Amino acid sequence: MGSQKLNDGWFRFIGIPLIALMGNVIFYNRNVGGSERFGFGTIYLLSMAETMIIWEANRVVIKYYRKWFPSLSQTKKRLIRIAVGCFIVTLVIRTLNIYFYDATLFWGYRFPLEAYLHSLFVAILLVTIIAGIYEGIYYYTQWQKTAVEAEILKKENLQTKLDSLKTQINPHFLFNSLGVLSSLIEEEPAKAQRFVSDMSSVYRYLLQASENSLTTLQNELDFIKVYNQMLQTRFGEGLQININIDEPLLLYQLPVLTLQVLVENAVKHNAILAGKPLQIEICTNDGNWLSVKNNFQKKTSPVVSHNLGLKNIAAKYKLLNQPGIVIEQTIEYFKVSIPLIK
Repeated sequence: MGSQKLNDGWFRFIGIPLIALMGNVIFYNRNVGGSERFGFGTIYLLSMAETMIIWEANRVVIKYYRKWFPSLSQTKKRLIRIAVGCFIVTLVIRTLNIYFYDATLFWGYRFPLEAYLHSLFVAILLVTIIAGIYEGIYYYTQWQKTAVEAEILKKENLQTKLDSLKTQINPHFLFNSLGVLSSLIEEEPAKAQRFVSDMSSVYRYLLQASENSLTTLQNELDFIKVYNQMLQTRFGEGLQININIDEPLLLYQLPVLTLQVLVENAVKHNAILAGKPLQIEICTNDGNWLSVKNNFQKKTSPVVSHNLGLKNIAAKYKLLNQPGIVIEQTIEYFKVSIPLIK
């Protein structure tokens, strides 16, 4: 949430003198006694000062709520808070302003209750119009920006799907799997048969995954359990995957193949030893987040990586207009946290 620059110099340059002039015309010579202490020009300058104070104070309110509720999906929340905030700020400033005039007899007379109410009503009405123009311009520019980003993301999504497909039918994974299968056929035929069954299930899921953008956490975990059986056949006690998921979150969704990419990423970049196993923990956290964490065990020959898997996941979350993924890396562990979609 960065600072929300309004880029409204032209609007203030024209708007403040114009609103001051309108206020001056409305309120000039409203003294029931029939005359004003100051001339039209002097009162106009005072009106300019009052308008500027109210304008700038409400501008701060608009900037504040744009900072906390910037997106189009938060328009209703932003509008309600801006409306309430501007109403309160205008009410306070205008009331203090009139109270000062009364206390000092600045105009040579006191304001009756009717004048108080009339002044507050006009000020709030003008502020409502100004805030409405601010929000109208902001909404239009955000809508335009979103439309452009959506078009860009469509193109990126096509590339992401292509990259994802390349990852799914990973030739290295296929080669390694066939190597494991070859050794099992002669030594452990029964185990080889189970391996073929698991391999068939894994590739069926991989091929079907391109048809859907989202799947449930339950489906992903079911797939990971089968995928883990294949990895266990290959790595034995050198790999341990622990799953700790809050049951109510099993029906939440996430981009398909996300867990496979994260597990494969851990296996690819870490040393896997029977005496020092690679431990991968899949768990849910507060706020409906899912984390995949592994202990960091540097390989003697590091694997060259362009982080395509993580980039693909991040691109999918961006496309779905969801919070971004969070990556944590220390000398002891590597952790990726992703939001689950209700």
